[in-house]
Amino acid sequence: MAKILVTGGAGFIGSHLVRELRSRGHDVWFCDITHSPDPKSIRCDVREYRQIEKVFETAGDFDYVYHLAAEYGRWNGEHYYENLWMTNAVGTKHMIRLQEKKKFKMIFFSSAEVYGDYEGVMREDIPEKIHIHLLNDYAMTKWVAEMMIKNSAMQYRTETVIIRPFNVYGPGEHYHPYRGFVPKFIYHALHNIPYTVYLGHKRTLEYVEDFVKAVANIVDNFKPGEVYNIGGDETYEIKYISDLVLKYVGRDDSIVTYKEAEPFTTKVKVPDSTKAKRDLGWKQTVKPEQGIYKTVEWFKKVYGEKNGN
Repeated sequence: MAKILVTGGAGFIGSHLVRELRSRGHDVWFCDITHSPDPKSIRCDVREYRQIEKVFETAGDFDYVYHLAAEYGRWNGEHYYENLWMTNAVGTKHMIRLQEKKKFKMIFFSSAEVYGDYEGVMREDIPEKIHIHLLNDYAMTKWVAEMMIKNSAMQYRTETVIIRPFNVYGPGEHYHPYRGFVPKFIYHALHNIPYTVYLGHKRTLEYVEDFVKAVANIVDNFKPGEVYNIGGDETYEIKYISDLVLKYVGRDDSIVTYKEAEPFTTKVKVPDSTKAKRDLGWKQTVKPEQGIYKTVEWFKKVYGEKNGN
C-alpha cells in the first residue's frame, strides 16, 4: 500500500482517480481549490507555495503525488491567461520544488495539446524531434511544465512520469463553457441550446473509468522519465459524437450549426498508445456508444432537461 496525494482531486478526472486508488487499498489524500467534507482532503491553491507545503505538514510525506491541478482549456487560457500560467506553470514549479525537497515520485498530467499542429501519428518523442507550432497558451503551459520536470530530473534526480491524455469523458464532468465538446454537446442538447459542430474533425475518446485504471497502474510499474500517451485506437467524427448525444437525449439536429473547420485546431488527432498498453495495461472496455449513453444519463440526473427558449 502506498501513501498518495492527488492534486486537483475534487475535479472530474481527479475524483475518479481518488476512488480507483482507494479501491486498491492505497492511503489516498487529495487537495483542491475547493472545500470538501472528505476527511483526507485539504484545501489548497497550487499557485501558493505555502499552501502546498501545508498539505505535507498536515498529512505528512507521500510516496507518490499525482499532479492534476490545472486550469483547463484553450479558450479558458486565452480569456484567463493569468490564472492559466500561474496554476499550470508556476503551480507545477512549486510542486517540483517540493519534490526536490521531499523526494516523492510524481505523475504529471500533461496534455495531447503539446502536439500542437502536428498532423501525423502522435508518438511521445515527436515534440522533441521536430518543430511543432503550439496553438494556444494552454498547450504552452503544459509543454513548459514538461520541460521544467525534465530539467529537475537532470539537476536533482527527481523521478517523474508524464502522461498525455487525449479526450477523457464520462459521468462527473460538469459543464461550463470552457469544457470539451462532449459535455458541451450534452448540456446544450438537454436544454435545447444551439451549438456548432465542425465537420471533418476527428478525435479519439477515452471513457474515464478505463482511463483512471491505466493511470492508477503507474504505482505498480513506475518508470522514471517515461512519457505516455493515453488515447484510443479509433478516431471518431465529431459529428458522429454529436449524433449519439442527440439520439440519447431525444432531439433532432435542428439546434446544430455545421461548419467546415475550426481554425487553429488540428483536424485529426491520432495517438500512438503502444507504451501505455505495454506498461500500464491501458485498454478500452467502454466504446463511445455506451460511454456517451452513460454520460447523458448522468447529465439528466444532475442538470435535468429543459425546453430552452
